[in-house]
Amino acid sequence: MRSILVFGTILLAAAPVFGADAGKDPDPQEIIKRFAAKEAEFAKARENYTYRQTVKLTELDAGGNPMGKYELIEDVVFAADGKRTEKVVRAPMATLQRILLTPEDEADLRHVQPFVLTTDQIPSYDIQFLGRQKVDEVGCFAFSVKPKKMEKGKRYFEGQIWVDDRDLQIVKTYGKGVGIVKKGNEFPRFETYREQIDGKYWFPTYTHADDTLHFPEYDQRISMTVKYQDYKQFKSQTNITFGDEAKPDTTTPQAPPKK
Repeated sequence: MRSILVFGTILLAAAPVFGADAGKDPDPQEIIKRFAAKEAEFAKARENYTYRQTVKLTELDAGGNPMGKYELIEDVVFAADGKRTEKVVRAPMATLQRILLTPEDEADLRHVQPFVLTTDQIPSYDIQFLGRQKVDEVGCFAFSVKPKKMEKGKRYFEGQIWVDDRDLQIVKTYGKGVGIVKKGNEFPRFETYREQIDGKYWFPTYTHADDTLHFPEYDQRISMTVKYQDYKQFKSQTNITFGDEAKPDTTTPQAPPKK
């Protein structure tokens, strides 16, 4: 397993797909077209992997001290019939005092925070090229992303993404989940980092949020971490027993940069 930093250190000398020495700026539309195609490949490949997802959410008081907590550990596995499913490994009783998790929060955990921007999703988003930037020494193309319009019942990503200029895959996202919701619902800004797991695709491994939610009655600061660990490719000839716990991941996810 290679982190963003390690990957960048090893390959800094390699020529990027859109070379900086080419004498002209890359065509943003061509970059979008190519990375969206790679993201579509990745999204399909990820459906064939098992992994463990650990969610920890904490309410913080004005001094930053923990109050209520929520924790959920699930293994995404394949049942005996080959269908993908989630097995709850640990779910202690939540002690949240001032916030309530909604179906929109669940959708964000599943689909928005590990954001994948595929070819078929491109028409739904306004994507603007922001230029070249680096993420832990990895050369990237930065884009702002926001939905063109929103449909009731759907969740979208709004924020910024960084696309590796060699692999043309998203390596970092920063933003929040958005959609049409009732007043009083608030959603935190988050950062999600990816790592190259199988030598080909960059998988989300770590999401972090530390934000203050502004409700009509009060403000509430929250801290949240989501870890996606122990990715294993499912093969039809391999028997995966429903209910087996995934081995704990021994790697350290790339932490968000200090503000």
